Amino acid sequence: MNNRPEILPDDLQSYLDAHCEPEPDALKHINRETHLKVLKPNMLTGHYQGRVLSMLSKMLRPKRILEIGSFTGYATICLAEGLASDGIIHTIEANLEMEDMLRKHFSLTDVGKKIQLHLGPAEQVIDTIEEKTFDLVFIDADKKNNFRYFEIVFDKVRSGGLIIIDNVLWKGKVYGDENDADTQSFRQLNDRIAADTRVEKLILPVRDGLLVIQKK
Repeated sequence: MNNRPEILPDDLQSYLDAHCEPEPDALKHINRETHLKVLKPNMLTGHYQGRVLSMLSKMLRPKRILEIGSFTGYATICLAEGLASDGIIHTIEANLEMEDMLRKHFSLTDVGKKIQLHLGPAEQVIDTIEEKTFDLVFIDADKKNNFRYFEIVFDKVRSGGLIIIDNVLWKGKVYGDENDADTQSFRQLNDRIAADTRVEKLILPVRDGLLVIQKK
């Protein structure tokens, strides 16, 4: 079984990378730093998926975004690019050791002033955030809790707002013969949301799979 996070073949992914918006210089720097200094750099959102997130955010023009799982801040910045002029993104990172790197990365960008970093377990942090309604939520944290996070944020998302969940194709395992616990968890997540009549949804085969959910 393929263990790369990218679902698409290398040659197709390279073609897609070459025919989307170029990667901003600050994000190129964050990409390099992540691969040089951080364990499991393959968790980075990366160029093409980053441009997808940026475009979705720009189409929605949100005032309030919630991100669960900051990692090194690449996706945070991409989502922040689409914020309204008075918008803010609240991003939550459970790993306290990432704070200095995240603050440094955010400071490299024009959108850094629109990013509010929160450190700690997401379930505890969410209730402390002053904003109670969001236009867009991006879930990319500990995978076993994906559906739990979906349930927590659902009532906080406005009608017409988006919830985006990363890694839902799980290296292609969800549509294969694998039956490990993580794969089963993703299958259950995808099946539950596919059956949820409160939302419209589709899976984009971008990198490791993006589940895009719009609340009715």
